Amino acid sequence: MVLQPITTKKLAQKMLANDEMFLLDIRSEDDYEDWSIQGENIHSFNIPYQQLEEKTTYMKEQVPADQTLYVVCARGISSQKGADMLEKAGLKNVTHLEGGMKAWSEHLEPVKLGNISEKTEFYQFIRIGKGCLSYMILSEEKAAVIDAVRMTKTYQNFAKEKGVSINTVIDTHLHADHISGGKTLAEETDADYYFPGKDDEGLTFSYQELNDGVTISVGKFVDITAFYSPGHTIGSTSLLVNKHYIMTGDTLFIESIGRPDLAGKAEDWVEDLHETLYHRYKQLSSDLIVLPGHFGSIEEINQNGTIESQLKELYRKNELLQIEDKQTFIKQVTDNLAEQPKSHEQIREINMGQSNPKEEEREEMEIGPNRCAV
Repeated sequence: MVLQPITTKKLAQKMLANDEMFLLDIRSEDDYEDWSIQGENIHSFNIPYQQLEEKTTYMKEQVPADQTLYVVCARGISSQKGADMLEKAGLKNVTHLEGGMKAWSEHLEPVKLGNISEKTEFYQFIRIGKGCLSYMILSEEKAAVIDAVRMTKTYQNFAKEKGVSINTVIDTHLHADHISGGKTLAEETDADYYFPGKDDEGLTFSYQELNDGVTISVGKFVDITAFYSPGHTIGSTSLLVNKHYIMTGDTLFIESIGRPDLAGKAEDWVEDLHETLYHRYKQLSSDLIVLPGHFGSIEEINQNGTIESQLKELYRKNELLQIEDKQTFIKQVTDNLAEQPKSHEQIREINMGQSNPKEEEREEMEIGPNRCAV
């Protein structure tokens, strides 16, 4: 008998726990190659649904009898039929991913980073299927959310569970790879919304400017200070949290750096990127813990489930922070820009309030991997 479907939350938790899993993706080969669920202990197979019936014997040989096979499709419909087919062929432990890759793209998993100080908690929300990272700082009965994605109810429900009210929402830059939930969340919670004014290319809504040096308090115990760090965008701004963490947005990641071309200004912004990475960040304490806005691979996730590293460790290990010559850095960055994120121009328009497509269109725009890194 086919098992109950696995939820995206349960799958995410198993992945973060580094559990061994067997996944069968029955989407097309092109869709699988472009974007799939991968991990260190994940055995991933791709057999398009139309070919599955003739490959059931092969799959029986690949999956140990004591292991469960998770069948994955685009929206969780074909995978149910695929699981039935495999069960009839003799596989005993078969189930499917509820909601498919669409649901996987939208799932947010909160992971605790620690207690910043007395009466505070700090959480990283991992959008594991998309590689996006957002954050919530809880201090006394207040909370700040940084770089929220469009699934705003997740943050609201989490805050309710924790007994706090969201009173501050911050976007570190104008996002191009995913639809921001920042302004929407601020409106839904009546919170103050902060945005870097230099990234205002025609925003149709009001905001408080996130200028260099601006300090935002969350309760009595947390101060968030803006640190101008252009390069990914002209307005990109990092956030220093109690002089212990630095939230780098899409400027600096664990194994890579932010790309400077998503507004079509790579040649202009790559020099800003070099200045930020090789000079501005080096003015700061190397003991700061870097919290990025994205991650590129499951290998960047630490054993405790977080994605973080000390600044000095990134300067030691991140290859793009070790290029001595400025022109060599510029050439390496501009010559190695990957395919741009899907629908990035339309996403920028949505994030400026210039466009308001239906929810179904928003979902489709975000399907696929993030491509914000060099």
